[in-house]
Amino acid sequence: MNMAFLDGLAPQWWWLIAGVVLGILELLAPGFFLVWMGAAAAATGIVVALVPLPLSYQLGLFAVFAFAASLPDGYIIRANPVPTSDPNLNARASRLIGQTVVVESAIENGKGRVLVGDGVWNARGPDAPAGASVLITAADGTCLTVEPA
Repeated sequence: MNMAFLDGLAPQWWWLIAGVVLGILELLAPGFFLVWMGAAAAATGIVVALVPLPLSYQLGLFAVFAFAASLPDGYIIRANPVPTSDPNLNARASRLIGQTVVVESAIENGKGRVLVGDGVWNARGPDAPAGASVLITAADGTCLTVEPA
């Protein structure tokens, strides 16, 4: 494909094209971030159309616009939390609280391992022999707190 027609394209058009492409990418993979980068690219294109700047200044201007455009994103997200029916969706260990599991390696001196599904987790709690049933009462990272079931 002959792309020679792109060789003579003015810099502001590259920035505006980048803004449009980023906007389209936001539609294809929504995350509410690329839209800000697209806006920054478009703003850079407008400024470069009005004031010819060397490439290094254009990149610096884009960085400033991108930073400024992405600031509201954090405030918007914090001000409008998304309600969920499962607050522990991304906290796997917290989702295990209340389940009864089997001790895999005896809990001795407060430490052992329990079988959760097809995985084995570290556990803390009162001494219990291997094969005993225990109830998960808390989770701290990858360590579960258990008590006799």
